[in-house]
Amino acid sequence: MNRTGVVKDRRYMEHVMDPGHPESPERLREIYQGIEEEEMKGRVLGKVKPRPATREELERVHSPAYIDLIASTAGKPYVRLDGDTSTCAKSYEIALLAAGGLLELVKVVMQGKLNNGFALVRPPGHHAERDRAMGFCLFNNIAIGAHYALKNFSLQRILIVDWDVHHGNGTQNTFYEDPRVLYFSTHRYGFYPGTGAATEVGRGRGEGFTVNVPLSPGVGDAAYGIIFEKVLKPIALEYQPQLILVSAGFDTHYNDPLGGMDVTERGFARMTQILMEIAEATAQGKLVFTLEGGYNILSQGRSVKAVLEELSQALPLEKGDLLEREKADFPKIEPFILQLKEIQKRYWKNLE
Repeated sequence: MNRTGVVKDRRYMEHVMDPGHPESPERLREIYQGIEEEEMKGRVLGKVKPRPATREELERVHSPAYIDLIASTAGKPYVRLDGDTSTCAKSYEIALLAAGGLLELVKVVMQGKLNNGFALVRPPGHHAERDRAMGFCLFNNIAIGAHYALKNFSLQRILIVDWDVHHGNGTQNTFYEDPRVLYFSTHRYGFYPGTGAATEVGRGRGEGFTVNVPLSPGVGDAAYGIIFEKVLKPIALEYQPQLILVSAGFDTHYNDPLGGMDVTERGFARMTQILMEIAEATAQGKLVFTLEGGYNILSQGRSVKAVLEELSQALPLEKGDLLEREKADFPKIEPFILQLKEIQKRYWKNLE
């Protein structure tokens, strides 16, 4: 059994946007209930207490003026930031706690107190830009987490994997010229926010350290498994990350009302399994997830549970039939894989 931690705090439910908004407190309520079930209690071994992120930690990713803007919403019942992102009186406080919760989890994993873990926090973060709220996101939790790890643990190489159905524009832009962070994203293409073409590969010193995998609607477990095995794994083993961070969105689930993809709970477990293999090979198993999207509340709850069961190795995935499906489906996806490799092989010898 791995020592797996979770960040879990009922205050994360105090951030509320518009009535009926898909990014609702109910998302966490369902996840938390699942973790508290008797069968899960022995599997998730470490509860990690969150703290607010500091101003200095935020400023590594966001501009002072933008942080002031979000801070100015504190105590106000409602402020609209963009077409689908707003705040309530508690949102600034909770957004600090979301980023800080991830930082605390990164800290205990880097210190070796836990093998891995999942920050079950909200609001999500990967769309938040340096000076702009976007797509339900206020502060870019995972980008703040990566900068925290670079500074406090003297790391040279971090891998961020983003499997949310939407491209993490904010995370990509934060590290687009920075070779210390390799950003790998699978996402539905031609979808919000419109970024993430396969030809977006980084710039300057960061060229080659952004890997985008733009997908069509309806992609399911087998294709994700193939992409993680045939594209992500060889690149990651060559890069040798010292820590892997995951933007885990569950809006690729086949039941999600927004996503249009076809992933099941076992598909999320399979992706987790491959990430654990990479982490064991390069980063002494150091692997930290944070929650992004996912808007079918019941399906997201079951999917998070499947990821935690894999992380803790309490109920590891029996992958035999999934591997058979990946083998059977490979000819269908091979032309796409070859296109991706054609773009990336100038940067990664393992793809040649």
